[in-house]
Amino acid sequence: MKRVVITGLGAVTPLGNSVEEFTDGIFSSKLGFGEITKFADNETEVKFVGEVKDFDANQYVGKKEAKRMDLFSQYAVHAATEAMNQSGLSDANIDSTRLGVILGSGIGGLTTIQEQVIKMHDKGMPRVSPMFVPQSIVNMAAGNVALRFHAQNISTVVVTACASATNAIGDAYNRIRLGYADAMITGGSEASVNRIGISGFDALSTLSRATEIEDASIPFDANRHGFVMGEGAGVLVLEELEHAQARGAQILGEIIGFGATTDAFHMTSPEPHGEGATRAMQEALRDANIQPSDVDYINAHGTATGANDSAEAQAIENVFGLESGVLTSSTKSMTGHLLGAAGGIEAVITAMSLIKGQLPVNVGLKEKDPAVKIPLVDDSNKHTAAKIAISNSFGFGGHNAVIAMKRWEA
Repeated sequence: MKRVVITGLGAVTPLGNSVEEFTDGIFSSKLGFGEITKFADNETEVKFVGEVKDFDANQYVGKKEAKRMDLFSQYAVHAATEAMNQSGLSDANIDSTRLGVILGSGIGGLTTIQEQVIKMHDKGMPRVSPMFVPQSIVNMAAGNVALRFHAQNISTVVVTACASATNAIGDAYNRIRLGYADAMITGGSEASVNRIGISGFDALSTLSRATEIEDASIPFDANRHGFVMGEGAGVLVLEELEHAQARGAQILGEIIGFGATTDAFHMTSPEPHGEGATRAMQEALRDANIQPSDVDYINAHGTATGANDSAEAQAIENVFGLESGVLTSSTKSMTGHLLGAAGGIEAVITAMSLIKGQLPVNVGLKEKDPAVKIPLVDDSNKHTAAKIAISNSFGFGGHNAVIAMKRWEA
């Protein structure tokens, strides 16, 4: 098996539209959400969301190109551009048939779907835009990124709800280590902060209805009550180690393992004892050829919903016990939940945690749920220099995906 390293990172998030701005906010424990501004006619009790701010698609994507993309594709292209710029990959140093794209998205072009259905209802079927399908279909995040970078290897999108981006990263990792590609653009993108997105998730009683911002997203807290909807994209450039070294690339980290399982338990609820999540973490550790005691940090899925947090905490306890010293935090306490893009931005955070020697705090925790026995990251232990970390993502439908990552040491 070939070794797979990270040579580029990109992000557009509620905390900033670059990796530097984003991670500065994360490691400063800044909250990225606020009151809804994208639409005025909010008929729900949901007050707070994690909106991307100051995103000029004409500047970041290009005026002509932006007109042909839904917002989720625009986010993906912008984050991929940052990651590719950092990687230094170009037509001059990689065979385009050896460069591929695997992204994740839970829903795809939901804003376009909402707009065009309203237009059809109000003005009739002939008024639907000819760009409706190319803008809304979920594969177009990868399609647009492949077009931008002339990536002629595989180009596809994984759809496994909130596990989508982590599944995508795992698939990209496998494609490189099995020799099918030299480099992959991977991660996830989502843009569901709109009327139908908020309405749909609120109808499931999954969204936070907090009236104070500091109480909006509080994973693992005894009084947690739902997640904050977020949006954006997180993208990594993965590369075969020898290919990266041959061109003198800066190596940011190494992907060392991947695990994926299914609960086969319920459409929206996780298996209560975390059985599927347990197996996914165990699979990732076996794939990485490491022991639970080797892991220093876990970036939890941690949605701040009752069922998810308790099941995940139990799964972590099942795998690592309570004496291993592994620390856990959910960065959704700062970003909100980006659905299919969550694993993308959380992979960026995990990589940067290993680089910086600092862990993101589980922000907002006031009263730890007594059922959550695992140790969490707080201000007293956040300067732990982790060498190996895992990132968890779990989605509706029972999808579980976990990646293992190692700090790069030449």
